Amino acid sequence: MIKSLNRRKLSRASSHRRALLRNLATSLFLHEKITTTYPKAKELSIFAERLLTSAGPGDLNARRRVFADIKDVVVGKKIFDVLVPRYEKKLCGRIAVYKAGYRKSDNAAMAVIALL
Repeated sequence: MIKSLNRRKLSRASSHRRALLRNLATSLFLHEKITTTYPKAKELSIFAERLLTSAGPGDLNARRRVFADIKDVVVGKKIFDVLVPRYEKKLCGRIAVYKAGYRKSDNAAMAVIALL
């Protein structure tokens, strides 16, 4: 059985896609719930779960790994002061993606992505 090992390309170049995921993750950690298109939400859930997992130890190396992707200092502090203690016993499943219908203008599938 042939399986796709690649992620969604989201019709963007790799640098633009990485910047998009960083910005969406920053908004998600700041507001704890955002609305976006369904494919972006699925990719963001993978990206954000990895960030929260790498932030788990809370040491200097973890801070450097998180701040390499999250450029906002306020959001970085929130990750280590609020979110990491909240999810310290939970290994996965910290982010939920809910389908939210279709966008009126172009009929794109929308989703709400939230921290649990």
